[in-house]
Amino acid sequence: MSSKDERYDKLDNTANLFPMIVSESMSNVYRISVTLKYDIIPDILQGALDKVLPYFDVFNSKMTEGMFWYYFETNNNSAPRVEAEDTYPCRYINAHMNKDYQFRVSYYKNRINLEVFHAVTDGNGALAFLKEITYQYLRDRYPELKETNKDILHSDTSLDKEDSYLKNYKKSKKKKYKKEKAFIIEGEKLTPPELGIIHGYIGIDGIKNAAKRYGVTINQYLLGSFAWAVYKECMKSQAGKKPFSACVPVNLRPYFDSNTLKNFFAIVSATFYPKKDNYTFEEVLKEVADGLKKQVTKENLEDILSYNVSNEENKMLRAVPLFLKNIVMKRVYLASAKANTTTVTNMGLITVSPDYEKYINHFSAVLSTSPGQNVKGAICSYKDTLVFTFSSCIRETHVQKAFFRRMVEDGIDVTIESNGAYYE
Repeated sequence: MSSKDERYDKLDNTANLFPMIVSESMSNVYRISVTLKYDIIPDILQGALDKVLPYFDVFNSKMTEGMFWYYFETNNNSAPRVEAEDTYPCRYINAHMNKDYQFRVSYYKNRINLEVFHAVTDGNGALAFLKEITYQYLRDRYPELKETNKDILHSDTSLDKEDSYLKNYKKSKKKKYKKEKAFIIEGEKLTPPELGIIHGYIGIDGIKNAAKRYGVTINQYLLGSFAWAVYKECMKSQAGKKPFSACVPVNLRPYFDSNTLKNFFAIVSATFYPKKDNYTFEEVLKEVADGLKKQVTKENLEDILSYNVSNEENKMLRAVPLFLKNIVMKRVYLASAKANTTTVTNMGLITVSPDYEKYINHFSAVLSTSPGQNVKGAICSYKDTLVFTFSSCIRETHVQKAFFRRMVEDGIDVTIESNGAYYE
């Protein structure tokens, strides 16, 4: 368990960007949720957060501006208050109104939501924290669990907070990001802070069988289906100069033997170029899948990691005052944002300790939208259900409908749920 002694910590390589570009309209906040069998009891949830938070230095911190970089230091305030969800997800987190914390916990009926500013950690780090809050909540609510689970933290939970980017950095050939403009999904904008959410609950066996028929992975199938939906509904099955391009975060922990709670991922691209009219679904899927296969290798991921870290390690850049970095990085980010249609993140197959399985229905995730990326996707799998969640700041839902319709045509069972933003 961490002490309340003052502790200072540099932001990791990825985290450095987020405080430089954050604003009310670009929150860089994501959500991971767990849906339980029964409605949440708020006081027990608050107690669980109070007990678990002190163990997690990464979350038990506040962000401070230095002369040249942002950094984290110990947050000596009590845990933020757990609140009933009464508005839209992934809103900007005003740390000064949140006891200086960069995360929030809320609940809705039988669902616990953890929302995190991306500078703190990525989805894998947040999932570890959410699991521990959930375990503690369930132990406090159900005495029979406490009898067999005496420890506060599960034995598999890592509290490692190393900067795995720096640890695995190797000088390598320069690898530049693409600057080609991508196709943008346009539409009538919802009124901020409205965020349209559509969850698709998909049978794992059905989607596994469909992916196998096409000779691709589940992730490739989902990204190919997204590209297909945009090609059909937005590009109107016609040739065009701008490609569909999806940012796909790849968890680097398995590739570099890391258990860090900090950010540790790299971005690859799922891309489709509409060079002719009337592509078939199989053609779109093959192009997306082939491109991903070439990129998701340890060698390529190591090159991406090293290129990103090399920018941070640049002595001239390190000497630039923070206020100038903020101005330059925001401009660079907004220019590069035009190179992507969307972002789709996959949390993979989520497992929990067997003692807790019967209390949990499923997990889900939500991404905030960003300039040029008006529709995004997030994927969580638990037991026999995969949840694909669209978040969108535009009113039209043609892409989402075409995406799920594609799956139904492939014989996959899909159940749809929406937060109602589109009908207000």
